Amino acid sequence: MHYPSVGGAMVSFETSADPVALVSAVRLITPAVSLGSVDSLIQHPASLTHRIMDEVARKDAGISPDLVRLSVGLEDAEDLWQDLTTALTHAAR
Repeated sequence: MHYPSVGGAMVSFETSADPVALVSAVRLITPAVSLGSVDSLIQHPASLTHRIMDEVARKDAGISPDLVRLSVGLEDAEDLWQDLTTALTHAAR
């Protein structure tokens, strides 16, 4: 897990599952480029916000191919965990 140095409810994590499949599989969490809302949002930077950077530049910026960013909103924490767990199970197939 990676936590921002500035306050906020954003976390980043690397997954052994397919990160694009993970983002596609969430149902409660919204896939979105913008990470600022009262809703939980998720994105895969390597295929979205940082896709125009070459691989070396992404690596230098700490953006691995498996990195996922999650901005936690106001939904029930158990509902968010369930959504992520289900999506990770689906993406690991």
